[in-house]
Amino acid sequence: MLTAERKQEVIEKFRTHEGDTGSPEVQVALLSERISYLDTHLKVHRADHHSRRGLLKMVGQRRRLLDYLKRKDFDRYQSLIKKLGLRK
Repeated sequence: MLTAERKQEVIEKFRTHEGDTGSPEVQVALLSERISYLDTHLKVHRADHHSRRGLLKMVGQRRRLLDYLKRKDFDRYQSLIKKLGLRK
């Protein structure tokens, strides 16, 4: 799971200003952390369909946030996907 310390590290790394916890960059980074954890969980527990559904919902939410960021500020979008290594 995403511990409080790890969550703070991610927020510190991706925030856009002091006290920022809700910008699209932070939200996408936190979702990416949770997605990577669930991905490894599902490799071990293949029959866990409830967690698989949650994973798919998170991937969809991240996709919507990235689409929003791409529409609003393409430069921020490109720097975020480069930092997270989401696209090739």
